[in-house]
Amino acid sequence: MQHIAALRRAVPHAQASWARAASIHLTIKFLGEIRASLVERVTLAASKAVEQIGPFKIEIGGTGAFPKRGMPTVLWIGVNDLSDELGHLHKNLELECARVGFPREEKAFHPHLTVARLRKPQGSRTLAATHQEMEVAPTVVEVSDLLVIRSELNSEGSRYSVISRHSLAAKASGGSGGHSCT
Repeated sequence: MQHIAALRRAVPHAQASWARAASIHLTIKFLGEIRASLVERVTLAASKAVEQIGPFKIEIGGTGAFPKRGMPTVLWIGVNDLSDELGHLHKNLELECARVGFPREEKAFHPHLTVARLRKPQGSRTLAATHQEMEVAPTVVEVSDLLVIRSELNSEGSRYSVISRHSLAAKASGGSGGHSCT
């Protein structure tokens, strides 16, 4: 991703764990560590959550950092829910996960794409300020699938594997090859 490369050149001394382009994803619900015996429940919840939702478009663009105050720890690119279908999918997934025994998220849903995690304070404010000053041209993408993803941490960062894929097809828009949400 060009944005990450530009940030790394602009603030080379900042210590960050950078997202690899192939692993950048939109998390709709993070479950944390769960027992293998519960994976089937998550898959069922995801399947139910997409039943009445067809493919939709989101806009990727804008930059920011978490937390809003204090030392930044996450750099992100924003996600604009153009049709409110992403919000609808999120609500459905929360409801279906709660039905199979997973707690609802108490924090408000703020869709974003994480591009870096800042591990040390040295250079983090400079890196966050540079990130927020850089323009990320708005790009519209179609979301056509909901994925249940397994994340495993290792020395190179996170490794992701798809557990199940759930097509958004209720209101078919006549196309395929869109992007996925996790």
